[in-house]
Amino acid sequence: MKRSFLGRAIAAASAVLLLAACGEDPVVDTPAAGGGDDVTVTLAFSAWPGWFPWQVAQEKGLFAKHNVKVDLKYFDSYTDSLSALATGKVDANSQTLNDTIGSLSGGAKQTIVLVNDNSSGNDQIIAKPGINTVADLKGKTVAVEQYTVDHYLLLLALKSAGLTEKDITLKPLLTDAAAAAFASGQVDAVGAFAPFTTTALALPGSKAIATSKDFPGAIPDHLVFTADFVKEHPAAVQAVVNTWFDTVAWIAANRDEAIAIMAKKGGVTDAEYKEYDAGTSIFTREQNLAAFTPGNTPANLDYQAGQIAQFLVDTGLAPTKPSLDGLFNDTFVKAATG
Repeated sequence: MKRSFLGRAIAAASAVLLLAACGEDPVVDTPAAGGGDDVTVTLAFSAWPGWFPWQVAQEKGLFAKHNVKVDLKYFDSYTDSLSALATGKVDANSQTLNDTIGSLSGGAKQTIVLVNDNSSGNDQIIAKPGINTVADLKGKTVAVEQYTVDHYLLLLALKSAGLTEKDITLKPLLTDAAAAAFASGQVDAVGAFAPFTTTALALPGSKAIATSKDFPGAIPDHLVFTADFVKEHPAAVQAVVNTWFDTVAWIAANRDEAIAIMAKKGGVTDAEYKEYDAGTSIFTREQNLAAFTPGNTPANLDYQAGQIAQFLVDTGLAPTKPSLDGLFNDTFVKAATG
């Protein structure tokens, strides 16, 4: 299970991503209510607390309530879900802003229609006893899955401490393997996201020395459709967005049952899942509207997207800044009903 922001390498993925790069930026007229058309929406998601509500929507019949047919596909590998959207194997995916910009860099045409959540602590840099600050990582070995949001978080944290990746020894491992390696004492620190943070923190005396909470707005998570699907099936997109807000309300009113559903899908106990709540901020419709509003703070998606795009170029993780034209479409959130 992975949450990567560039998949593997953008250069290697570009040819594949271009297969999905057809169509123009969407201009849509979205209905405020009603169901989708006859199309079945293939919606992908993977292991992240902010995306498990889709499982609740399926099990409680909330897609059907909004008259939209959804083929919900769970990916053990988040990277595979990114590739599935980029190549048109699915119509929509829940993924990070970082990843979506990475896909744009590779030539894909994708549209963000909804903010699922913002990581506010569930992405962490965890260190062994004796390492108390990010500055203490100098000369140490840090395990992280390359080209993931936690690699991105590590780079942000190092930069804030006046360091770069050259000041550490990076040990590239898949996130689950990285957490396990740290817990067994093989590396000095690890970058991981929930639920793998639980594995890492099993090392006695270990602690998080930097988290996504330290960088507000840096890791927002979204519902992303192919641009063509948004253009061709706006009613279905609207119905999925409506279902999301209805699901969030259902979870709030049926917390214990919802947690049981989401924890089971995540392979953790109900108690463990509850620990992730504070580290993932599920966005309300009002928070969505605020995030989509143009501005110059980390809370504004257009600003954050510009920062991420520049960061990827500055660190050599992307060749050039992609055009962000047509990336954000707030019409569905504006028209959303519960």
